[in-house]
Amino acid sequence: MNFGKYFTEVEFKCKHCGKCEMDQAFLDKINELRQEYGHPLVVTSGYRCPEHPSERIKVGKSGMHTTGKAVDFGVDGANAQRLLMFAVQHGFTGIGVQQKGGGRFIHLDTRDTPALWSY
Repeated sequence: MNFGKYFTEVEFKCKHCGKCEMDQAFLDKINELRQEYGHPLVVTSGYRCPEHPSERIKVGKSGMHTTGKAVDFGVDGANAQRLLMFAVQHGFTGIGVQQKGGGRFIHLDTRDTPALWSY
């Protein structure tokens, strides 16, 4: 697996089991996004195994993170707005926004049916 110029495997490992099964086409896509965005992006969640507590609670072992086609970037304010603009231009079809309180982030994925939500 090639994590590209901007990311490392460690950033994407499941915090529950340590596995990292990211999709290569997805990694290529986020590297293109990062190149155009022009600033570092902090991965707060990458791959999650089906047994990861967040997956079991929220989506029942079959969320986009378990396919290796999702990432959460810690970003807020004007940077979040800018990242969202680039994400839409790059064809990310699943976009989740958490921009209140602590732990602000943007979720991006490449699901088949477009979806936009807030946490």
